[in-house]
Amino acid sequence: MTDLTETPWFLYMIECVDGSIYTGIAVDVASRYHAHASGKGAKYTRSHKPRELLLAVRYPNRSIASKAEYEFKKLSAKQKRTWIAKGIELAKDQDI
Repeated sequence: MTDLTETPWFLYMIECVDGSIYTGIAVDVASRYHAHASGKGAKYTRSHKPRELLLAVRYPNRSIASKAEYEFKKLSAKQKRTWIAKGIELAKDQDI
């Protein structure tokens, strides 16, 4: 049975200035993005500076968000961009 008081986690995607996509999970995406942008985030984003947050997808807990991150990271760059575009379009359709 799922604990209804669990904190939601987010899978987020950041486009870096070199065009690469960094993917991570966090509870507070805005704070985490700020950490990446200020050079205090992941090692990857210290050498690949973030350009913009592309998408954040909510999951009910860390475990599920981690599994989603693992699966997302296995996708090709083209598949990642397609997935992100669909997520953005879905959010627009729902006025999120």
